Order: sequence, then structure tokens, then C-alpha cells
Amino acid sequence: MTLGESLPLEIARVRDTVLPEYLALGESGQFAAVFMRHALDLASKATSEGDVAGMIRAHEALKGCQL
Repeated sequence: MTLGESLPLEIARVRDTVLPEYLALGESGQFAAVFMRHALDLASKATSEGDVAGMIRAHEALKGCQL
């Protein structure tokens, strides 16, 4: 799978599955939620700018987001 295929899948996974679980924890999940939102923002920015190195970094950060 290429980065161009995998990054959107990771963005969707974190945005739609992982992040809501941490938000549901309330205050105790806020630190992780902030990190995930930041990683999602970086992924979107890198993608829109065509920044391949930034996309790779964002992809790795998003892969680290687990339940």
C-alpha cells in the first residue's frame, strides 16, 4: 500500500474510531485527544501542501494512536 493510500485510511481511523473513544473518557482522555488532533492537523496540512516528508511523519504519528 502506498503512502497516498495509507495516510487517508489512518486519518479516518484515528478521526472516526480512536479519537471519539478518548473524548468519551472526559478529562482523563484530553491529553491523548490533543495529541491526536495535532497529528490529524499535521497530516491534513502536509497532504494539502504535497509535503511528502511531513506526510510520512504524520502517518507514523497516526499509526501510534491506539485504543
